[in-house]
Amino acid sequence: MTFLMPARDTGLWQAAEHELAAALGGRPLVAAERFASSGRTSYAGPVPIATARPALAIGCYEPWVPASPFEALTLEGRTSLRGVAQRRSWMAALDRAAQAAVRRHGRPVVAAWYATDRLRRWAGPRGTVAAVDASLRAEVEDKANFGSILDHSGVPAGLHLTGARVDGPLPGLRELRRLVRSERVVVQCGADSGGRGTVFVNDETDLARAAEMAGPYRVTAFVTGWSSNTTVLSVPDHAGCLRVYVDRPSHKAVRVSEAGVAEGKSGGNTWCLPWPEDAAARLVDAAVRIATWAWDKHRMKGLFGLDAMLTPDGKVFLNEINCRNQGTTEVSAVNQQLRGLPPFLAAHLTTMLNHPVTWLPEPDDFNAATVDLAAGPAPGPYYLKLRHRGEVPVHLDPHLALPGVYRIHEGHLRWVRPGAHPADAGPGEVLLASLPAPGTICEPGAELGTAEGITAAADAPFASPHTLSKAGRELLAAFDQHLVPADHQEGTAP
Repeated sequence: MTFLMPARDTGLWQAAEHELAAALGGRPLVAAERFASSGRTSYAGPVPIATARPALAIGCYEPWVPASPFEALTLEGRTSLRGVAQRRSWMAALDRAAQAAVRRHGRPVVAAWYATDRLRRWAGPRGTVAAVDASLRAEVEDKANFGSILDHSGVPAGLHLTGARVDGPLPGLRELRRLVRSERVVVQCGADSGGRGTVFVNDETDLARAAEMAGPYRVTAFVTGWSSNTTVLSVPDHAGCLRVYVDRPSHKAVRVSEAGVAEGKSGGNTWCLPWPEDAAARLVDAAVRIATWAWDKHRMKGLFGLDAMLTPDGKVFLNEINCRNQGTTEVSAVNQQLRGLPPFLAAHLTTMLNHPVTWLPEPDDFNAATVDLAAGPAPGPYYLKLRHRGEVPVHLDPHLALPGVYRIHEGHLRWVRPGAHPADAGPGEVLLASLPAPGTICEPGAELGTAEGITAAADAPFASPHTLSKAGRELLAAFDQHLVPADHQEGTAP
């Protein structure tokens, strides 16, 4: 039994498919992201948009059926190895092969997080990179600039963290604490992702580590509570006016030690936990203001992410902007599908190719419904990151040889059916996505995939901002049973 999506207006999906196809204009779509299955929640699952399936995907990790593009080039496929070094170097390692592979596709449209010189070389003189430019991304995402962005966007002061910009060397710890009126201080800089560029300062050792980063810096007070990601879509209409759509905000677990997630890094997100209605309304209003500022000043459009903190007493503080696709983009698309809409990603690609998008609803209506949905008990998607937390290389045993839908049985994971979309997993089931290809050696710290599904609050994988729930712990414990030291072999698949 799979999760049933709500009834959908077939005309909306036909319009989304038609407009994306028109924007591509017969050009092949090429995806360049770490996961070669990126975009799968758009082109796989119960409500697929066939045009969104890439002709070619270039990435670090191998895709799987039914999440596969038509063709894939991956570092894992060449090395049968997963690790921290591979996820940081895959683009450089595949550079020449990628150029050759993309050129075989004529006039490609390369979809990526942001447009770099390397990606423009891959696309060639006849190709297009459908992404925000890296230079604009660096300027807008620079954490030292965020306070200024909030000011210029007109975001109310109550959503600002207490903090300051430091353009020179970092002052001493006592001065930093005085500056932000907090014993614990957060120092950020640059435009990096995945928690890089952020140091939580508790003592002089932490301060020395923060000072190793190149400034300028944003220094803020530490705030306890849930971290959150919100996906925002900016779409200019035919008259040049901007329409802004704000997705349901998440609850993001960070510093989840039992899942091997370090301080400042995400262990995953869930969209099934309710927000206070007033906090959700303030967040949605701020997102619209920031999107409007980014369009007016930079003509920035398409998808971006807004990070926030939700405190135990229901206050919301904004702490970061990511003007690109994000790690949340894949699973957050299910939020739109649960509302009977095609995913934002289809509109993002269409508008990045300068083609009008007509199928989206009125933004004010959509955003008002977002607030209502966030404050209610509605089910939502989730994902839990799976990492290799041990100290020796491992591989997956044959019982966990393929991504797909699994069920926990007697402390182990048992295969149920193929799958590529969180809705493919029914009650008591989980989608294991992006698992290592058979025979792949996984080094300590390697990403082993994600556990995904759609659930209600009672079954969310996280119990608090920094801990797993009982369901989350049981899932990780069952997953660990299938990790075999790389110098051992175990059994055969049934």
